[in-house]
Amino acid sequence: MLLPEKLDFEGPFPRLARRLRLGVVGGGRISGMQATAARMTDRWEVVAGAFSSDPARAKASAPEWYLPEDRCYASFAQMAAAEAAREDGVDAVMITTPNHLHFDCAKAFLEAGIDVLCDKPLTNEVAEAEALVALTHETGCVFGVSYVMSCFPMIRQAREIVAGGGIGKINQIHVEFMQDWMTPEEVADAPHVKWRLDPAKSGKTSCVGDIGTHAAHLASFVSHLDLTELRAEFHVCGAPKPLEDTVFAWTRHGDVPGTLMATRLAPGNRGGLRLRIYGSEGGLEWDLEDCDRLKFNRFGEPDRVISRGHGHGVSLATERLVRTARGFPEGIIEAWGNLYTEFAMAVAARKDGRELPDGWLGMPRVTDGAEGVRFIDACVRSNSRSASWVSL
Repeated sequence: MLLPEKLDFEGPFPRLARRLRLGVVGGGRISGMQATAARMTDRWEVVAGAFSSDPARAKASAPEWYLPEDRCYASFAQMAAAEAAREDGVDAVMITTPNHLHFDCAKAFLEAGIDVLCDKPLTNEVAEAEALVALTHETGCVFGVSYVMSCFPMIRQAREIVAGGGIGKINQIHVEFMQDWMTPEEVADAPHVKWRLDPAKSGKTSCVGDIGTHAAHLASFVSHLDLTELRAEFHVCGAPKPLEDTVFAWTRHGDVPGTLMATRLAPGNRGGLRLRIYGSEGGLEWDLEDCDRLKFNRFGEPDRVISRGHGHGVSLATERLVRTARGFPEGIIEAWGNLYTEFAMAVAARKDGRELPDGWLGMPRVTDGAEGVRFIDACVRSNSRSASWVSL
């Protein structure tokens, strides 16, 4: 058994009987960040990887990851087969490859009975996303998707406030993700950028599929409302590019209107993800660059600012995701750590054959990933029809 026999679902997440064994597919910058976060939770150790499509480079990665050469594979297919056959094989894998490889990678590991945490967008095509949803149900595997912005403690607190009626009936939702790293014209030549602008790898979008999906997921996650319709305009605001660097969209979550904007050409914005949700009795505002604070207003009452940290009256469910006291900031690595902590709980429960109560884990699942792909598809369809309204 990995989980304790008696679980306190109201308290902190429990320690496991052993660290889970994690495999890494993809050797770019994001894999290092996620591996750091996973190790920080003290629930994972990296034991294997397929770090490059070049077999020589894959083997050469062994010292960088402190791994033996026989656990550094020349391909994800080879890794899935070999690790599934080992007694000490990986319990789960993270997939951090370019978008066009997500489907084949995830499929290989699911079919090998290995749990998956995949970067977003889940796939480049709706049909592939739906196939992964079906395969996840068929295999019974855990499948997480890295909408990591939903793993900040203050976002979980905001979601609880909405669910508890704290702002009344929602009447509008606004979300934006403003970045500036693509402002210089020469940035498109950087190796980690080239594939993001290549339709063969990034899919039909660049900005929308990368940061726009974060914004769309966050709006639905906190509001508890599915995105049902949108109209979107794609723009190239800087140097010519084969894919968009900016998107402006009008959204509807049922009868609730809203806006969604994303760009990589907004000088002065690095992590400019901002969410604002307003209702009949109040509103919530959150800013990634000030992620420890959540502004909560009840109309006619003084504004409140809820801050992340132990001992500040946040809910017990939020406390599970907090590591330090007030005044000691946490950031994106800790949010990744929260995602990998919840993923560990889900993987351990599957291996133990245990059912977990609804709502105990808030991590994004494969169905959330599929919704993200539908969002991308809807944006593409709308933009091709002169920004007409389309349904998801």
